[in-house]
Amino acid sequence: MMGGFARNQHRVVLDNLSTHNPGALYETFPAPEAHRILQRLEFHYTPKHASWLNMVEIEIGVLRGQCLDRRIDDPKRLRCEITAWQRQRNAAHARIKWMSTTDTARAKMGRAYPVTSKES
Repeated sequence: MMGGFARNQHRVVLDNLSTHNPGALYETFPAPEAHRILQRLEFHYTPKHASWLNMVEIEIGVLRGQCLDRRIDDPKRLRCEITAWQRQRNAAHARIKWMSTTDTARAKMGRAYPVTSKES
């Protein structure tokens, strides 16, 4: 259900670890319960070799520090607060400043950062 997202649906972002798949729910729960849970989930898998997850973790940390630094017990207010924070971040053109280069990444994790034909 990619287009519209139904109420009580949950997007799950996860890596490509072999245990991260719908079948794992059938191994954990009885089939009817696993099926019920799966009807409420929408899986989004991360690329196998990418540093974008670090960016997500950084941005969630900023969100937590700037917006979620207090208890917000009303779900509607929480959504409004996050939406306002997100608009402010986007309007400010917030960026993440990387401290390493492709070359330093290759030195540490060469297999994950192969040289492309464009760079040769």
